[in-house]
Amino acid sequence: MEDILRPLAVVGGALLVTVVIGWIADQVVRRIAERHPEAPLWGLLRRCRMPLRLVLCVALLRGGYPSAKLAEEHEDVIAQVLTLALIGACAWLAVRLATAVVEAGYARYAAGARDAARMRRVRTQVTLIRRVVTAAVAVVAVAAMLLTFPAMRTVGTSLLASAGLIGIVAGVAAQSTLGNLFAGLQIAFGDMVRIGDTVVVGGEWGTVEEITLTYLVVTTWDERRITMPVSYFTSRPFENWSRGNPRMTGTVFFHLDHTAPMDLMRERLHQVLKLSPEWDGRAWSLVVTDTTPSTIQVRALVTAKDADDVWTLRCVVREEMVSWLRREHPYALPRINTAPAPGLEEAPDRRQVPPTAEDIGPGPGTT
Repeated sequence: MEDILRPLAVVGGALLVTVVIGWIADQVVRRIAERHPEAPLWGLLRRCRMPLRLVLCVALLRGGYPSAKLAEEHEDVIAQVLTLALIGACAWLAVRLATAVVEAGYARYAAGARDAARMRRVRTQVTLIRRVVTAAVAVVAVAAMLLTFPAMRTVGTSLLASAGLIGIVAGVAAQSTLGNLFAGLQIAFGDMVRIGDTVVVGGEWGTVEEITLTYLVVTTWDERRITMPVSYFTSRPFENWSRGNPRMTGTVFFHLDHTAPMDLMRERLHQVLKLSPEWDGRAWSLVVTDTTPSTIQVRALVTAKDADDVWTLRCVVREEMVSWLRREHPYALPRINTAPAPGLEEAPDRRQVPPTAEDIGPGPGTT
């Protein structure tokens, strides 16, 4: 009976203590979060409930397993498994804690910030810092797990003796990966491109959706995702339409007849802009930029607060102005002469007929 009750007591006690302590910690954090809603950290700490309970349970089982005297012939194996599980649970808890602290700091900054460009910069840095911390914790956890094996300790001593050579070989083999890694850090802290920026890369227009240590994702206007290495942005030129200030200036071109009423078109353009919520009121103009023998080129200039609004405003101006010209001034639209060229019947004097002797007249030396 004792062989059954003792393992049950150890396992049941570990689960009971885990549930009780986890519930108490969750209630304490929840009450503090309710009393201090201005501090987002306490609400984010509630995400650590599962890893905290796992750490408590595995730690209690690891400490109480020898007294359970269960499967003594496999005691070393079970102890090793519990140790590995404890290291993994501690790493999970550390990542959740670091993420909560970083996101709480960003939330407090975003609550008082008014500069959208600076907020995007901080958001990008926070995202990459969180990924760096996660990667570092994972590497440390894996190394700690490997060092729990006696054989790996011996191998580790040998590796330290040849660390210089291995570092050179690894650097050459992972040159591309390391280049992307350092490029990601350069992008994060060099303020080259941020999450939410509107960029043009490879002829594609889109918004930066995600930045990692090795790659970057751009969402195009038609909801396609373009994934490219971050080293692309440190080695090639690209357009960033929202760096510093997202305001944009757009143009709309019209090809019209020379009789187009420019003064009336300016008045109509101003009316369209005043009725468009996308126009920010900064500037507008309508000028003739070029002429050809058959048409003139008219450019309308409009402004908006960002790339999305300037695109919408350009479409609105183009549609409204063309509809107004077609309805009120159809003569201003370009016209193409499609009349047929005159034929031989319409121009008989131009027919090629062989000349007669009378048409040629007397030759030289004759009387």
